[in-house]
Amino acid sequence: MFDTLTQKVSDALRFVAGKSTITGKNIDDAVDAIKMALLDADVNLRVVRRFVNSTVEEAKGEKVLRSVDPGQQFVKIVHDKMVSFLGDTKQDLRLKGPDTISVILMLGLQGSGKTTSSAKLALRLKNEGRKPLLVACDLVRPAAMEQLAVLAGQVGVPVYREEGAKDSAKVYRAALDWARLNMIDTIIVDTTGRLQIDEEMMAELSRLKEACKPDELLLVADSMTGQSAVDIAKTFDEKIGLSGVVLTKFDSDTRGGAALSLKTVTGKPLKFVGTGEKPEDFEPFHPDRIAGRILGMGDVVSLVEKAQTVINQKEALELQKKMEKENFTLEDWLTQLRSVKKMGSLRSMLDMIPGMAGQISEEDINREDLKGQEAILSSMTRKERANHLIIGPSRRTRIARGSGTSVAEVARLIKKFEKMRGMMKKMTKMNKNPARFMNSGGLFP
Repeated sequence: MFDTLTQKVSDALRFVAGKSTITGKNIDDAVDAIKMALLDADVNLRVVRRFVNSTVEEAKGEKVLRSVDPGQQFVKIVHDKMVSFLGDTKQDLRLKGPDTISVILMLGLQGSGKTTSSAKLALRLKNEGRKPLLVACDLVRPAAMEQLAVLAGQVGVPVYREEGAKDSAKVYRAALDWARLNMIDTIIVDTTGRLQIDEEMMAELSRLKEACKPDELLLVADSMTGQSAVDIAKTFDEKIGLSGVVLTKFDSDTRGGAALSLKTVTGKPLKFVGTGEKPEDFEPFHPDRIAGRILGMGDVVSLVEKAQTVINQKEALELQKKMEKENFTLEDWLTQLRSVKKMGSLRSMLDMIPGMAGQISEEDINREDLKGQEAILSSMTRKERANHLIIGPSRRTRIARGSGTSVAEVARLIKKFEKMRGMMKKMTKMNKNPARFMNSGGLFP
């Protein structure tokens, strides 16, 4: 995410961050580098100008030039400006209480990911304790109803649809009656889309909006289209009115032009981002966290939140006890490996660690071959995973054949596991008696 932008901005900030004194020229050079990085990232020209002018004006004030640590003060100004342009704070959905039905209208062009995002949003609201209903009001695109029904089944949310229907407003009113009878508190309406904006689509959406009187009108846009996504958002807001935007394919957006331009150009907040193909790959947009990622500061808070969704606290405590008693097995390793996979791609996790964004290539990540490790571990019997010492030559041959790997790769994994167990043992000693641990030579005696 934002790989090139992050690298260029980080380089510009690194130039001044460590300086005990900085000059107006230092600031101009750093800001010029950031300006070029933003333009290369397809950020709106007007947005870039506003960002640069406001940053230079504040950075050249006495507060920075005469501060104890002017370099760090300058970095803070850039960070705060970036947060401001991204939207200041996370914007929650404006939904009513559980005793009243809230309505969310999902808008967008064909191919933007509107139907998929509707299902992802339904899953998120369901996990938050609400009772959502998906309503199929895209009566134009072939198989749109079927797609929504399939996705609804995957996320465990009911769907209302009428085969052969022609009037989306009429479908919505029938869905509303169904929702009242079935104790639904949130209706998510998947609306019609076109390959491009036209008057017929806008007229239909206006009629549907009048029938729904929605609490939220969310435009779903493809972040990979850059400034086109911003222009589409602006047009939809002028014609229909928006309360926020959802950007899809956010994990694949290496430039970031749409995210950085949306709030300033349209005045509408970015509320959610799609970060992958799985139903759970749908996150609230946090301007401060994204600014941190862009500036190479990482996003540890999001990383911890991701971990908490897949790691059971009780299991984590049991694992700690096993490490202390040196009972950590290959079975435990397989469990942890699968937990890491649930958190998303290794690339996305590395981007959240300060200083790691853009530092490790896809080739380096692939070299870890997490899938190969899982295949090897899965090809072992439970008895073998419980006691790796019984895995002799014949067993290694069988495991290699079953996992589609080589005997050497199996041996390498076992050796790596033994080394990791030794590290865990030393780390446990460090936690119990740090001084004694350091005097013994630490991890590398």
